[in-house]
Amino acid sequence: MTLPSFETLLYDVVDDIATITLNRPEKLNAYTPQMRDDLLRAFEATDTDDAVRVVIITGAGRAFCAGADLSAGGATFDYAARNEAARARFKVGDHYRDGGGLVTLRIFKSLKPVIGAINGAAVGIGMTLQLPMDIRMASTEARFGFVFARRGITPEAASSWFLSRLVGMQVALEWCFTGRIFGAQEALDHGLVRSVHAPGELLPAARALAREIADHTAPVSVALTRQMLWHMSGQDHPMKAHRVDSRALQSRGQSADAREGVSAFLEKRQPVYPNQVSTDMPDFFPWWEEPDFE
Repeated sequence: MTLPSFETLLYDVVDDIATITLNRPEKLNAYTPQMRDDLLRAFEATDTDDAVRVVIITGAGRAFCAGADLSAGGATFDYAARNEAARARFKVGDHYRDGGGLVTLRIFKSLKPVIGAINGAAVGIGMTLQLPMDIRMASTEARFGFVFARRGITPEAASSWFLSRLVGMQVALEWCFTGRIFGAQEALDHGLVRSVHAPGELLPAARALAREIADHTAPVSVALTRQMLWHMSGQDHPMKAHRVDSRALQSRGQSADAREGVSAFLEKRQPVYPNQVSTDMPDFFPWWEEPDFE
């Protein structure tokens, strides 16, 4: 299969693991409209390719992503000041959609687990881009910052939904109110990242975790589990989860994957799961109605 190519990303698939690398190292991987479009395409590619079991996102060079490219100066965040084509693409009624939010919502929809390998500076959109990733691992060189209030704007990319779920409201508010830069240890202490690694050990550690997922689990089960946990995190009663759990367990229990998983366990061998995400998601999926932007 020919891999897609991108202007601002490197994209590779090796042994079931897709690695997406933000690739503007001379600009500290500063985020641009082209990077937004490339990331949207990249997650379409990972979702539709059954050879991809897990996605890793990292940055080229010494940064993960140093925030939005500010080369447009003071008009950087003014959607109404952009060209007509850009305005038409993002305007809904009297409002403009946040481009970073389009990407984080797309990552939220991913059918494959997403691991962030945060190798260096990660501020602004470089910070909020990580929040819908399932697991974040950081280099000791990583630095984080919700710097929006220091730029006269507000948090974006749906981070007002994601952040407090990950670290709690008090920490989320402090980081956003102050806009200060903090290190990998503080991120670890508050649960923003799962682990901290020496720079040369970060990607090997991320790949080892990805390998554990790819080698031992059923792709359709993982895809369902990812969406079940994310969508149930905001429900108001466990009955909502019970309904979905019951449907998922019934569907998966009748599948060839379940027969293979039990047989492999009893026979003490590595399972070979036959079901694929592209063709074998259950009939009840998706069980939610996607809300519109208004």
